[in-house]
Amino acid sequence: MDDISKKSVTQLAVDEGGEGQRIDNFLARHLKGVPKSHLYRILRSGEVRVNSGRVDATYRLVLGDRVRIPPIRTAAAAAQGVPGNISPRFSGAILFEDEALLVLNKPAGIAVHGGSGISRGVIEQLRLERPQAKFLELVHRLDRETSGVLLLAKKRAALVAMHEAIRNNGMDKRYLILVHGAWTEQKKKVTLPLKKYLLANGERRVTVEQDGQHSETVFHLRERLGEFSLLEAQLITGRTHQLRVQLAHLGYPIAGDDKYGDFALNKALQKKGLKRMFLHAAETGIRHPVSGEKLRLSAPLPPELSGFLEKLRQGSQAHVATV
Repeated sequence: MDDISKKSVTQLAVDEGGEGQRIDNFLARHLKGVPKSHLYRILRSGEVRVNSGRVDATYRLVLGDRVRIPPIRTAAAAAQGVPGNISPRFSGAILFEDEALLVLNKPAGIAVHGGSGISRGVIEQLRLERPQAKFLELVHRLDRETSGVLLLAKKRAALVAMHEAIRNNGMDKRYLILVHGAWTEQKKKVTLPLKKYLLANGERRVTVEQDGQHSETVFHLRERLGEFSLLEAQLITGRTHQLRVQLAHLGYPIAGDDKYGDFALNKALQKKGLKRMFLHAAETGIRHPVSGEKLRLSAPLPPELSGFLEKLRQGSQAHVATV
């Protein structure tokens, strides 16, 4: 369905493309360019109605539901669907695409969805750039500071199939991480209970607590580089900030992590050229939700990370040569 008029009350009937979708995501799809904060406001105020009744943002639509959308006033550029400055359309962005899947190599610094002061993330921007798309949803999330493989579904059946695969450990996600410290074990399974909490400013954080959710990761040592170690992490569970909190708890903070890392070290690393967190979603393995074919989706290390690694390697070689 095309972008709706924002000058008058609109009544929409939910078709197969919207069936099972959360109402906030349904609104974001049809009100292209409208900040999510505004969508949540009109939901809370009751201006949005489903079958003449009020619903909250978590309500999932049913085939045939009637959705009332009030008049929305937006900036002209947003109403016209003009792409913003966070477009994922950059060189090498699309790693794979067919009728069911879209896989991107997300850069660091771009949120996957709007919220917390961010009007548009990758998903909102893609919906702006692809107004003809009947369905487009995130399969999973990546932290704003994390780069790499990001999967999106172009069909609801594909989304459901991939979510089922994730629940049944049918998705193999591998990350490359640079940590501070001399990691000694070639392979190490880490299980820790993680609990979410909010800071006074509303920002989300995670800590290790006995009553937290089970988290599990298998770490592999890829390379030792002086006082740093390059690890490959295989996610078994997918908790919020899982890798960052597990590694910080073990005493191996991720280089450049501004939430759980070594802040003095991060400042020193910035002067040496590392201006972001060294956490990259390098590879994802999954069966295609339609064909069943095995897919291995890889995103190369971005230049700012591979370049910093090379500096460390050169430094390590120079140190060995002088010993």
